Amino acid sequence: MKENKYDDKAFFEQYSRMSRSVQGLEGAGEWHELQKLLPDFRGKRVLDLGCGFGWHCRYAAENGAKHVLGIDLSERMLAEAEKRNPAPEVEYRRGSIEDYAYPENAYDVVISSLAFHYVQDFSLLCRNVARCLTGGGDFVFSVEHPVFTAFGTQDWYCDEAGNRLHWPVDRYFEEGRRTAHFLGEEVVKYHRTLTTYLNSLMHAGFSISSVVEPMPAPELLAAVPDMKEELRRPMMLLVAAKKPDKE
Repeated sequence: MKENKYDDKAFFEQYSRMSRSVQGLEGAGEWHELQKLLPDFRGKRVLDLGCGFGWHCRYAAENGAKHVLGIDLSERMLAEAEKRNPAPEVEYRRGSIEDYAYPENAYDVVISSLAFHYVQDFSLLCRNVARCLTGGGDFVFSVEHPVFTAFGTQDWYCDEAGNRLHWPVDRYFEEGRRTAHFLGEEVVKYHRTLTTYLNSLMHAGFSISSVVEPMPAPELLAAVPDMKEELRRPMMLLVAAKKPDKE
């Protein structure tokens, strides 16, 4: 996330007009599935990596979290989070996911929404999260699906008339940097395979409790034009994992 495209004024204005920015969790197409993976927050200490506008931070606080720390590199994101989603239990702090200290046994829950595809070393991230979680702690996150990130441009392959023919998948096993077209800008993201996501978690000591490739909610399929196109390929990957209890 160190590229920090979100502090670019024009890019941020585009992002701020997205449904998930305007409507919050209800405007996020994956929320109906991600919500099912979240643990009981009552009395918990929560870390949100790449917190953005702070929607998940407020949700954790409203559902009983004792303290929530939201980390994000973007000053513009954090300013909006303070304005839209303040709560006595929530603290927002500027910093990158890679550079956070991850103090040992400091949190009961770590969450993240659509941020880890900006992080180059996912294996290191998993080890850091494992260190900062208490025994029995929960790690729940969403990322862009490897099928979505593989080719890089993140756009449909269309015919001359603009009809969407297929979603291109290429260089799937060639992990690493991709230049994606997002909100009219070129953005650096990192592609990794499904194998790498899951094995990195297990090698860091986590047990995986759920893996979901979310489809749009039925109400979105009915209400939003072209939403049925989202059934043609997976866009997101949701994972819930748990750190073992201490022996």
